[in-house]
Amino acid sequence: MPELPETETIARDLNAGIAGRTILGVIVTKGDVLREVDAAELARRTTGATIERCWRRAKLVVLDLSTGDRIVVQPRFTGALLLARGPLPPAEAPYSTLSFRLDDGRDLHYRDIRRLGTLALMPPARFEGYTGGLGIEPLDPAFTSAHLSGLLRVSRQALKKVLMDQRVVVGIGNIYANEACWRAGIDPSRAARDVDPEEIVALHSAITSVLAESILARGTSFRDYVDAHGGKGSFEQSLAVYGRGGAPCLRCGARLIETHAIDGRSTVLCAGCQR
Repeated sequence: MPELPETETIARDLNAGIAGRTILGVIVTKGDVLREVDAAELARRTTGATIERCWRRAKLVVLDLSTGDRIVVQPRFTGALLLARGPLPPAEAPYSTLSFRLDDGRDLHYRDIRRLGTLALMPPARFEGYTGGLGIEPLDPAFTSAHLSGLLRVSRQALKKVLMDQRVVVGIGNIYANEACWRAGIDPSRAARDVDPEEIVALHSAITSVLAESILARGTSFRDYVDAHGGKGSFEQSLAVYGRGGAPCLRCGARLIETHAIDGRSTVLCAGCQR
């Protein structure tokens, strides 16, 4: 699933590429990805609108329109927003669910292989309600180690599970929760409230650094994630634990353990240096 670095990369690409462009028309080929509107209403409310800004909230890609509406895309596991002039490449074309025709001759496609993601159209009040229950952005200046401490000390749940709870902190999924816990030297199965102040400082630094570094690398492409131009991210080369179960720890050399005991998702950790 695209996490914060991947959706941030997509949003930045789109903002640089299509902010100021006008939507001339919409073609919907697989309407089951739509939420809040049907195909006819999507076309009626977006045709003639100018895309003013593209940005990210949590794991959502948001397009602000001149009408006040927002196109809200949740890519989930295999969704992508792709810019193309002419048809998509043969490997991508069968999975285009809809496309917006732009005034410069390009098309913005929402491609989704498994069609588990969604595209919605929301007025501002609806968007505020939709996102109102989301937690703090981990790259926001307000996300300090003191703020993180306040979030953790009220929970008995496993630290990794809390970090992935979008009602607590947004944008962190399985990849970056694993990586942040390893960087901080903390066992991800420990109760969040038992993480001590010094460890919280290290964890805060680990979260912000791994997310920032992955954004610079344009995200992690394991399977289906691509940026708005169809390119892949390169942060996979910098992963210390995720996807490396059984390999030696890059810090102490012990064999990395892979388990599904915490939340049913793959957790990789080093029992030698994560306490």
